[in-house]
Formats: sequence, structure tokens, C-alpha cells
Amino acid sequence: MDKRIERINFLAKKAKTEGLTAQEQEEQKKLREEYIKAFRESFRRQLENTDIKYEDGEVIPLTEFKKRNKNPLQ
Repeated sequence: MDKRIERINFLAKKAKTEGLTAQEQEEQKKLREEYIKAFRESFRRQLENTDIKYEDGEVIPLTEFKKRNKNPLQ
């Protein structure tokens, strides 16, 4: 993943200074899409492994919390 981020950053810097060729623009778009997809998958897994702890000590998975509380912010 680090090399992908380095390449994304390199292309972003180059785009600001000299501009990108059509091939580089396509590569940049593809790399960004891959990065966003990986980020979302990682974040989703993190949320799936998150538990909610109530004041009374009860601990439930976030998925169960969502089922119990249709609008938890109220």
C-alpha cells in the first residue's frame, strides 16, 4: 500500500507542477479508486468489530446497536 500512496502523491505533485499525460491521468484515477476501495473495506471491518458499552455495563456489537436504535442520535 505504501508504494501506491507514494505514486499517488508523486502524480498529484507532478499534476500541480508540470501536468500529467493522458496515461498518467488514467493511472492516477485508477490508483485513487483502488486506495478508496481499500480504505472503505478496512473501515467497514473496523466498524464490524466495534462494540457499544452502555452505562449499565452491557456490551453489544455495533450491528446490534444499529438494530435496537433506528435513530441513535436522538
